[in-house]
Amino acid sequence: MYPVGEAYASGWLDVGDGHAIWWEEAGNPDGLPVLLLHGGPGSGFSASMRRWFDPTRFRIIGFDQRGAGRSRPSAAETLAALEHNTTTHLVADIERLRRYLGVERWMLYGHSWGVTLGLAYAETHPERVAGAVFVGVTTTRAQEVDWLYRGLAPLFPHEWRAFRAGVPEETPETEMVSAYYRLLCDPDLDVAERAARAFDAWDNASVSSRPNAYVPGDTRRMLGRARIVTHYFHHLAWLEDGQLLRDAGRLADIPGHLVQGRMDLQGPLVTAVELAEAWPGVRLTVVDGAGHSGADTGMPEAIVAAVEDVAGRAG
Repeated sequence: MYPVGEAYASGWLDVGDGHAIWWEEAGNPDGLPVLLLHGGPGSGFSASMRRWFDPTRFRIIGFDQRGAGRSRPSAAETLAALEHNTTTHLVADIERLRRYLGVERWMLYGHSWGVTLGLAYAETHPERVAGAVFVGVTTTRAQEVDWLYRGLAPLFPHEWRAFRAGVPEETPETEMVSAYYRLLCDPDLDVAERAARAFDAWDNASVSSRPNAYVPGDTRRMLGRARIVTHYFHHLAWLEDGQLLRDAGRLADIPGHLVQGRMDLQGPLVTAVELAEAWPGVRLTVVDGAGHSGADTGMPEAIVAAVEDVAGRAG
């Protein structure tokens, strides 16, 4: 892994609809541009995402998606942040940022939800994508969301009981995301924050293949992230079910590399395999023993190797 380094440029970009997204650049201003797409949705950009990229070789661009991180308005502060906030809006924001920064074509790097968003962007604007590295592959199909918020229950029975107890008793298990979405949008902040803590605890139960003692984070950040996650997953990201796999043929001319932990519970390997079969020429690296976290054993080396592979093929 490489040193994270400091951003040399940053600011907010007005993208319309009352939203402004935070962006920043680091590395080599004359290097190969790469756009980092954070997960969640709603987790916000972290400078640690730059550690996969040689700062002497890459112009490293990150941004906070609508409602997340430093972008305005914040979903942690107002439900207005969920308005005009869909996958289509995010794809348009990426294009607006590309033009604003004067980038002709760039590499994409995405992890988890960042893969869903990266695929949506690349399939809409393939001529603007020089290559892509996707880690912890997700496409936000109904079956994937159901797995995350119901299917995993037998593997984490204690955590599931706590998660289940956070919604009204009569809530069907198939409606957990929708139930939490309503609670997180409740005008009573105590109700919303209690739901955010329960939602965050469940999400963190299955991140890593290593023992994962849950330590609650900042309540404000948890609330903002949980609101955006449930907003997107309740609406299945406003995508037709299976759309991103169906349209993966549009990526035929884009060098790609997928990195997947074999024990990834949040993004089971089957989705990465299906994407590899649908995307002509993409390469797939499966890391035995690793889960959804990029810090799991074997993942850092595999991610850096994938970045080097795609950068080499992207020219």
